[in-house]
Amino acid sequence: MGVSHFVVLSCCCPRFSPTLSCASTLFRSRLRDSCIRCCTTVSATPSSETPTPTPTPTSVKKRVVSGVQPTGSIHLGNYFGAIKNWVALQNAYDTLFFIVDLHAITLPYDVQQLSKAIRSTAAIYLACGVNPSKASVFVQSHVRAHVELMWLLSSTTPIGWLNKMIQFKEKSRKAGDEEVGVALLTYPVLMASDILLYQSDFVPVGEDQKQHLELTRDLADRVNNLYGGRKWKKLGGRGGALFKVPEPLIPPAGARIMSLTDGLSKLIANKIKRCKTDSFPGLEFDNSERPECNNLLSIYQLISGKTKEEVVQECQNMNWGTFKVLLTDALIDHLHPIQVRYEEIMSDSGYLDEVLAEGARNAADIADATLHNVYQAMGFLRR
Repeated sequence: MGVSHFVVLSCCCPRFSPTLSCASTLFRSRLRDSCIRCCTTVSATPSSETPTPTPTPTSVKKRVVSGVQPTGSIHLGNYFGAIKNWVALQNAYDTLFFIVDLHAITLPYDVQQLSKAIRSTAAIYLACGVNPSKASVFVQSHVRAHVELMWLLSSTTPIGWLNKMIQFKEKSRKAGDEEVGVALLTYPVLMASDILLYQSDFVPVGEDQKQHLELTRDLADRVNNLYGGRKWKKLGGRGGALFKVPEPLIPPAGARIMSLTDGLSKLIANKIKRCKTDSFPGLEFDNSERPECNNLLSIYQLISGKTKEEVVQECQNMNWGTFKVLLTDALIDHLHPIQVRYEEIMSDSGYLDEVLAEGARNAADIADATLHNVYQAMGFLRR
């Protein structure tokens, strides 16, 4: 769920491309024209060190939901900030990971490429290690409760809350009021629906998505107060809260994967050799005067699985030329298996269809129960 986001929703303007754009032996050629977006704060701690609890066999797992938009290509920001962490989360939590295709239409998009991008993004999830036997993997629009709950939540969402959303202000200013659809204003309500439907305990979020999760939490409290408790019980329900109020799941020490050219704009993978550097001797973390150095070392730490101390010991006396070769080779080694698995999955459409169908069935069972309770509590005639 830009996500933030609920890493899921980190950007409202998708770019559709049917290739896994950051993986592989094809790294130098295939990535030549591919952007690697950077829109989320990601953990600089290897996944094995991420402090996720290991539940006992008899414990009830907490639930985590997340997703990304169907760009059809994987970006380092999405990969390290979301999908790579999902692989660890699926072992410790009850997890639902979905492709947020409904969010992908909030701004103009390529109609011909949407379905291809959805399938490609689903294949990327699986290629990166998301296991459908541990996590429900599905397409947002395949569970109709998302849209139904959004409409019900919209009736209780003050317009002033939405007008304050930073991303709406920024994107509407760029596009112009006459070109912006209502969906751009209301998509945070859909995002809240994505989360609240599944009675989520935790939502992975980046720094840029905290505001959206706060709106979700506020909406949960608002609906619980307006329709839950004794009011719901009088209508024949069980009473109590209609929604869990989700907590943010924020990675520990983080590093923002920035541009390889200026530290702020989009990351271009094929420009590692030409990326902006500095004239300081040696390489080091956490020097505010060297954001590009910190950025590149953080990427190397993430893909190598080494600790920060190990990276410092290895790289502190390197020059930029030597380090760029090291980083490029490490990227190729890390991403090659993902590319191979991605091609296998994409060539077996039946398998991918089965995974998405089963994931949607599992998700719908949870979502429909929540939606039923909300309809009842809001006074609708039972179907």
